[in-house]
Amino acid sequence: LMVILFPDTVFFLPGVFLTCTYTAKEATKKTKKPKLYVPQIDCDVKAGKIINPEFIAKCPPGCQDVKYRVYGTDIYASFSSVCNAAIHSGIIDNTGGKILVQKVAGHSGYRGSFSNGVRSLSLPRWRESFLVSEGKPRKGVTYPSTLEYSSPKIIAVKAGNDHANVPAGDVIHKGYQTSPVPTPATKMATTTPTPTTTTTDPSTTVPQTITTSAATRITAAAAKTRPGLYRIRDTEFRGTSTSASNRNILRHNTGIQRQEPVAIFQRAAGSPAHLAMETDSWKPGLSLFNTGFSSKEELNPKPLESISQGNQNCKVDLSFLMDGSWSIGKRRFQLQKRFLGNVAQALGIGSAGPLMGIVQYGDDPSTEFDLKTYANSKDLRNAIEKIQQKGGLSNVGKALSFVNKNFFLDANGNRGGAPNVVVVVVDGWPTDRVEEASRLARESGINIFFVTVEAAAQSEKQNVIELNFVDKAVCRTNGFYSINVPSWFSLHKVVQPLVKRVCDTDRLVCSKTCLNSADIGFVIDGSSSVGTSNFRTVLQFVANISKEFEISDTDTRIGAVQYTYEQRLEFSFDKYSTKEDVLTAIKRISYWSGGTSTGAAISYTSEQLFSKSKPNKRKIMILITDGRSYDDVSVPAMEAHRNGVIAYSIGVAWAAPDELEAIATDPDKEHSFFVDEFDNLYRYVNQLIQNICTEFNSQPRN
Repeated sequence: LMVILFPDTVFFLPGVFLTCTYTAKEATKKTKKPKLYVPQIDCDVKAGKIINPEFIAKCPPGCQDVKYRVYGTDIYASFSSVCNAAIHSGIIDNTGGKILVQKVAGHSGYRGSFSNGVRSLSLPRWRESFLVSEGKPRKGVTYPSTLEYSSPKIIAVKAGNDHANVPAGDVIHKGYQTSPVPTPATKMATTTPTPTTTTTDPSTTVPQTITTSAATRITAAAAKTRPGLYRIRDTEFRGTSTSASNRNILRHNTGIQRQEPVAIFQRAAGSPAHLAMETDSWKPGLSLFNTGFSSKEELNPKPLESISQGNQNCKVDLSFLMDGSWSIGKRRFQLQKRFLGNVAQALGIGSAGPLMGIVQYGDDPSTEFDLKTYANSKDLRNAIEKIQQKGGLSNVGKALSFVNKNFFLDANGNRGGAPNVVVVVVDGWPTDRVEEASRLARESGINIFFVTVEAAAQSEKQNVIELNFVDKAVCRTNGFYSINVPSWFSLHKVVQPLVKRVCDTDRLVCSKTCLNSADIGFVIDGSSSVGTSNFRTVLQFVANISKEFEISDTDTRIGAVQYTYEQRLEFSFDKYSTKEDVLTAIKRISYWSGGTSTGAAISYTSEQLFSKSKPNKRKIMILITDGRSYDDVSVPAMEAHRNGVIAYSIGVAWAAPDELEAIATDPDKEHSFFVDEFDNLYRYVNQLIQNICTEFNSQPRN
């Protein structure tokens, strides 16, 4: 009943209210939002494999497993398992459920932790991160009902209750139009999908996503200019016996470039992509100047498509150490500046691509400009032209230490998610030592390249302070990280080869990680109680751990000791330098049989293995035993701990828990494990490696 009041009259209109109510209900029914279909993802799906910047997905049950690795706490690296990260954060449990995933920028560090039954790993840096929250749509954001994957193998996801009928061998191709929707917390682009499904030939299908990025900041600052003029030793280009002798007079200490051996490196199975190196087929025997690039191409780099964004296929933070010493001369210094300008142009400098700063060194290093000073190639080239020569000696080691401590800082424009790269240009050879400074820089995550111009002639080698300084400075001696140019006239020819290398981010793995910086000694119980069959199971356990590491002379090295009453060195750290050889050697270890003197075995391992460990290696002992020792284990274990050995103990069946704890480094729960039977050893492979990496990443930066 509706009552309408006028000043003098009251009307009762029963039918009008009913009509209005019915009309309102119809309007509500018409504007009701369609139900959101939530796509399901598998436990092993990583956030980085999904292109959509924000999405809601459903996780299946059973994702709480160590094989689905997670990196970080609260903010996770994008190569983490999405669903296991959601369990770690407490959004869902092992029964699965809906989650909201938001992509954010990369971070300079990810902290590992144990939460909700999941152990996450620490990580120094990664290019992209993501957040996980409760699977409820955010207001104003439209979410995709299908997800687009970066892999060529796109999986078909049903929409609504219908299934797409796709012939075997075909691929579902989904295209999206995306538009930026600002969010105060993350300022990320959110996605409004318009999915289209087509059946295409998988050999020709390339999934594409059209995205609009926010404008990026471009900062331009005036380049430093140095007052004063410098008198330089000569104006002729070096290359004759006369100029060589002049260099000996001016430079008291000098260096040498040698042919570098071929080496093959492979990615460690199951390791993060940025921590391991792909198969390296670089052949240093090939001429550096037969690179497929003509002189014309190198001197005329391709123009930038967008100077504000830059070359997005080459996102690196780059520091050039330019030689400002007196030995280089004024005209060669100008050639060096022209070379750096050409490199800047060829790189395609931009806020979404490579950023470049320059440090000039002589007696002491100084920053000409840092990473945030210039965000396009044109301004950078102009600034390079204005650099004045410092003079002095060629103290490269001091310059590398300076860069390690002062250059790659957030305040200087370091982005965290981009690899840090240093390119050292040196005239001849350094006048100080570079090995220790280079090692500390590499262990801080800096990838070092050397461009040496006019290496020491045979008659000049007596003046070199540190022979083979390039081999000692770079993390791989396979020719990838070093270029020797015979003359300053030829410097322009290496612009494109150098750019190609520094932009190959998959191979920028010089930084020391938990997978490539240890001497690992296995101490294996060969007593009679183990038995032949179980001994083979132990060897498989040892092999499964070893194959996760990057093994070479300069990376992780493996050694093994077998013990009963006595001890036997199966192989030392320097015996095998490839993963294949190590795994073969483990397989060939023969079962000994006898008593169990674990304490004596620890002392023997300390003396025969770890006493020969390299100073820059972390010493890790992994001991596997199935029973109580006939001798004391605590004193030998304490001595090993004092000598810097990190001890892990794995007990099987009748192993004594008190002895396992005495052997293990503190805290015991992170370094000691127990299984009831040999066949269950495999369950601790991933856990052991996670703990090794967590402990490594928790150490202070060198």
